[in-house]
Amino acid sequence: MTIILHELVGADTSRPFSPHCWKTAMSLAHKGLPFERKQVCFTKVPEVEGGVSKTVPVIRDGSQVLSDSFLIAAYLDETYPDKPSLFGGEGGQAMARFVEAWSQSTLHAALNVIALQEIHDGLAPEDQAYFVPSREARLGKTFAEVAALRDAEIEGFSAKLTPLRVMLKSQPWIGGSSPLFADYIVFGALQWVRLVSTARLLEEGDPVTDWFERCLDLHDGLGRSAPAAG
Repeated sequence: MTIILHELVGADTSRPFSPHCWKTAMSLAHKGLPFERKQVCFTKVPEVEGGVSKTVPVIRDGSQVLSDSFLIAAYLDETYPDKPSLFGGEGGQAMARFVEAWSQSTLHAALNVIALQEIHDGLAPEDQAYFVPSREARLGKTFAEVAALRDAEIEGFSAKLTPLRVMLKSQPWIGGSSPLFADYIVFGALQWVRLVSTARLLEEGDPVTDWFERCLDLHDGLGRSAPAAG
């Protein structure tokens, strides 16, 4: 049975841009499970699967409907134990929780500033009307105040990747010898900005860049199936 993945898009439906939805898409591909991607814009998310969640991703697997990318990954590992594991055991799941906390508190915090205006500009008008007040409330700043911080966040972004850069000198993936859900967490963040922003945050020759390129190639180039912005 094909799993349904509801994922977020803007006006350009070729670029589903939510980092959390990319985590789930990569997870489903990692498990080798057939899935159908159904696209939804910000203002239509409350209608997905009868309003089960205020956010996407949401998946339907037969009669099961779940939201939250981490909970979905845990569900997939539990439900399909014969397929490649997303965590590699309890320790890997605990590690992924740490990686998620680091990614969202450090990387997402910067990327929200860097890409905010470009995300807005890529939305349909009705979604723009929703996006502005919702993000200003979340960030505690106006769009103009966020824009004033953008250049500094771009300049400082490479340093935020130092833990990943150092780790990649001793192993090819966050998961060790092969990718796990922890890799998809950080990939989702960088894929997000790749799809919505013209900011170039990764430099040639950086181990993080090489890792990200390998992630884009995974699962028959799933990440590359969406064209980069700019």
